[in-house]
Amino acid sequence: MSNVQQSRMDAIRQGVERIVESNLLSDTFVSIALEDPSACQYVLRKILNQKDLKVVQSKGQYRLLNLTAKDAILDILAEDGSGRLMNIEMQRKDTVDHARRTRYYGSMLDKSSLDKGLSYDQLPDVYIIYISETDMLETGEAVSRVKKTFGKDAKTYEDGRHVIYVNADVDDGSEVAKMMKYFKTADPDDMSQGMLSKRVRFLKREKGGYQRMCEAAEQLIDWGMKQGMEQGIEKGIEQGIEQGNEQAAKNMYKKGFDPEMIADVLNKSLAQVKKWLGLPLD
Repeated sequence: MSNVQQSRMDAIRQGVERIVESNLLSDTFVSIALEDPSACQYVLRKILNQKDLKVVQSKGQYRLLNLTAKDAILDILAEDGSGRLMNIEMQRKDTVDHARRTRYYGSMLDKSSLDKGLSYDQLPDVYIIYISETDMLETGEAVSRVKKTFGKDAKTYEDGRHVIYVNADVDDGSEVAKMMKYFKTADPDDMSQGMLSKRVRFLKREKGGYQRMCEAAEQLIDWGMKQGMEQGIEKGIEQGIEQGNEQAAKNMYKKGFDPEMIADVLNKSLAQVKKWLGLPLD
């Protein structure tokens, strides 16, 4: 096995370890967990308070392409039996304009779900569920729904788009708050959350789950390097490779890889990687 191959295998193992240690507030781990329709259905039933909701498909890290503008990568995209689309997003940063992010994701879902020639009344209902680690909106409740009204009588305005904020920081005694406590631990020995607990246990304790984690870690590495190369090459062939490596290093660091491992995978010096990442050189 070559040094490059060995570095790649080591990076995959490290990636698996990072994912296993994660909780369900991690966009990487929650995407793997909720790509399972039964686990996703459990979560959606709790949040929407719809016991008969049936998820027919769910996809993690689903990319909505836009040829002329910014793409959107959804943490989870699910569809229920009536054709409603449900996007679950994890948010741990306070620097993002959350309202405009949900607006953009909603518009991308609308664009991708209405084929040419169809009428607007055939647009499916879209639910954007935004789960935050902190009470960023300061509502003091586990679930907050955005309400749209118009006119002096504040009549309800219904356009088929529903935005729901879920706050993992407040315990209001609700079933959703209990589930959010579980999100924070993702303890494989805690079986209190039905199919969600079963899925987490499978991923963290069983052989088939470990294999899925390996696939996810490998996909993350490939994605980070591919994105970096594409962004670098756009700026010119001569500088593309180096700029691509820099972007790949940043992508991998955001996903939890150590600078030493990044240096091995990219075949670069540790000093160079730390320089790219803005870390002290010691």
